[in-house]
Amino acid sequence: RSAFSTELQIREIFEAPTVAALAARIERAGGEGGGRPRPVLARGGESGRPEPSFAQSRLWISDRLAESVSLYTIPLVLRLSGRLDREALRAAVADVARRHETLRTVFPARDGRPEPRVLESLPDLTVTGIVDGSELDAAIRRTALRPFDLASEPPMRAELFALPPAGGRDEHVLALLFHHIAIDGWSLGPLERDLATAYAARVRGQEPGWEPLPVRYSDYARWQRELLGDPADPGSLMGEQTAHWRATLAGMPDEIALPADRPRPAAPGHLGESVSFTLPAGLRRRLLAVAQADQATLFMTLQAGLAALLTRLGAGADVPIGAPVAGRTDEALTDLVGFFANTLVLRTDTSGNPTFRELLARVRETDLAAFANQDVPFENLVEAINPPRVPGRTPLFQVMLGLVNTSPAESGVAGLTMALDPAYSLYGFGGAKCDLLFGFTDGGSADGAPAGVDGVLQYATDLFDRDTAETIAARLVRLLEAVAADPDVPIGAVDLLDPAERRMLLTEWNDTAAPTPQGNLAELFEARVAADPHAEAVVCGEVRLSAAELNGRANALARRLLTAGVGPESPVAVLMERSADVVVAMLAVTKAGGAYVPLHPGLPVSRMRWIVERTGARVVLTDAVYAKHELAEHARAVEGVQAMTATEESDPENLGLEIAADRLVYAMFTSGSTGTPKGVAVTHRNIRSFATDRLWESPAHRRVLFHTASSFDVSMYELWVPLL
Repeated sequence: RSAFSTELQIREIFEAPTVAALAARIERAGGEGGGRPRPVLARGGESGRPEPSFAQSRLWISDRLAESVSLYTIPLVLRLSGRLDREALRAAVADVARRHETLRTVFPARDGRPEPRVLESLPDLTVTGIVDGSELDAAIRRTALRPFDLASEPPMRAELFALPPAGGRDEHVLALLFHHIAIDGWSLGPLERDLATAYAARVRGQEPGWEPLPVRYSDYARWQRELLGDPADPGSLMGEQTAHWRATLAGMPDEIALPADRPRPAAPGHLGESVSFTLPAGLRRRLLAVAQADQATLFMTLQAGLAALLTRLGAGADVPIGAPVAGRTDEALTDLVGFFANTLVLRTDTSGNPTFRELLARVRETDLAAFANQDVPFENLVEAINPPRVPGRTPLFQVMLGLVNTSPAESGVAGLTMALDPAYSLYGFGGAKCDLLFGFTDGGSADGAPAGVDGVLQYATDLFDRDTAETIAARLVRLLEAVAADPDVPIGAVDLLDPAERRMLLTEWNDTAAPTPQGNLAELFEARVAADPHAEAVVCGEVRLSAAELNGRANALARRLLTAGVGPESPVAVLMERSADVVVAMLAVTKAGGAYVPLHPGLPVSRMRWIVERTGARVVLTDAVYAKHELAEHARAVEGVQAMTATEESDPENLGLEIAADRLVYAMFTSGSTGTPKGVAVTHRNIRSFATDRLWESPAHRRVLFHTASSFDVSMYELWVPLL
């Protein structure tokens, strides 16, 4: 049974006779008593209250939570070229709905749960007059994005669009739109085959002569519950597989970091858009070669590549990825239209910078275990794991990966060519079901020539912009190209940058060479004063100092500091309020050649004393507010230490001292990682290079709010950038 359910993946590795022999051995092993007895899936009676399948129940709840947004529309869009019998097509659409009961099943609520009810009425075909080809897509999407009312509306719509004739042939587009609660991706194949058969019969004036289906969907829903058993029974299939998933997903991150453009909103909009990309035929061939060399599948190879990409984009090394599986574990379900698909959580370990080949081996082991335990419905798994719920975030994973193996659908029916329109794929249609959904379709061309893999990245517009999604898709293709060429490359060594990005990072953004002015900070400021002495320099309340006034007051205080013994790199402690005076004080210390040591007024006095003693400062500079501060009184009591108060004296003549650019100008003390403050010293050259950088050329940096404590290093920007 497992061989049947994963046939699309197995066929990439084994020839058909090998698969048949393996399936026969599995059947014999089961007949000899190996494995769990399975209930028989067979057509049942009409008695009893109808039950939805587990998957239908989950989707019914999700649909109600999504409110007015249509997240779960699945399109089957067919291009019809040639003579079309519209009434035969109308009858064929009804025939298909009559054959598959899910297409005419509604889900009214009863006691808070969905109760399936099969309608006798059949969906009708709506015919829309000739539409210009450029308007077709908008017309289809308008119909598709109108939400289904599952309580009363059949989960199927059929609309025929008549296009202008081309090449002497009539052209039509048939849009069959389904709610996911009625079908899954696998169902599109049986749907298209049954529609072609019914149309061919109706053109001949006959009813379709297909064989009756062995079971109905309602039979499957009943059988599924018998198969899984009681969730509370650890010996049931549900109990055993749930135990596997609890162990497998233990400790998994609740959310991985994605390169989103915006944080997740409190009220999600569920809106999504998509970008398309392609894995060329040559890349597909090389990826298959890598997969087959390691007994893996194309899906596993794509999963390993996606996990590696997410890790490189910052998601970490524990990467859960959601993946749909067909869920048709009995052959009686092969041609039945319905919702059988389940969702698995594939936890991918990318730790240790493995080579791609090593990562693929990890993925293979994880996936085989997951496929062997695929019967637990996703909603039951979420209930068992019970992760934190966040509005708009899929539980257990935020990124999904799907691969559809199909061949291009094109057939001739009664003079009509019927071909699937690839623009409306299973992926990338409707709202966003998760943050990122990578959908691949591996089909091949109609003439059997080598073909690539069509890719779609659906993204939540709440989180991502289109250019970000395009960049992510391009990086995935680039990564797959690299690992297909060399599967032994470590995933951390794959170059994800395109030439334009590399040039921007290494050349454009790194083009920082610029002329740096010479001289010390005093000389640079004095040059600014000479250029525009009347320019406003400092504003504090009613105090407004021009550049010349600020320079004159700093000159006067600097001469007093020289008299007090301040010389080259002499530390001067500064304990002042944030005001115009503190700017004068620090500029004055700089002009005198000293190094100012700002003290935060909120510090304990003992710490201030420790800093003064540690630096060896012989001058403590205060303003009128702190002239009587305990630190100032202490300074006066220490031999050789002075406590000076700044005044408003002015001297227009600059001091003209020679101060080397490598002399200290500023020392601050951090809190210290051990609790002991640590001093950091800065030179004239340091601040000169920083404050005159072209980063600050914008006029926005010429007027700055000096709000930071002068004892914090951000004050270097607030003081020196506007001054210089």
